[in-house]
Amino acid sequence: MISVFERTAAEKIELLKVIAHPTRIKLLEELTQGVKCVSDLEEYLEVSQPNVSQHLSLLRRYGIIDYYVDGRLKCYYLVDPMIPDLLEVLKKSYSEELPAPACCPVTKKGKYPGARKLAAKHAVKEERNG
Repeated sequence: MISVFERTAAEKIELLKVIAHPTRIKLLEELTQGVKCVSDLEEYLEVSQPNVSQHLSLLRRYGIIDYYVDGRLKCYYLVDPMIPDLLEVLKKSYSEELPAPACCPVTKKGKYPGARKLAAKHAVKEERNG
């Protein structure tokens, strides 16, 4: 059985592009806590109502969230089950890099020539900040 939320690589990339904005990340984090009205989100995010509505509209267009109407209020909630998992991954901290390979996995020869680029990049940042 194919899941409604099974995505192609292109769809996964598009999802990441859509949520890749600080306001949308905060908005989605707040919606993981439960249903929220626009006014709740406006207060939490400290942005204008039209700005909140634009972000909500984009997220809804991509099927990430939806809403129901309660009188004059629009109450938003998460629909996409991947979002809480993605947000949890983004919150994680990592203390070290993955280890370099001992040799080529195909030929079983050779050695990794030196410091990894990522480690070198961190060293440069530390020198600048230190």
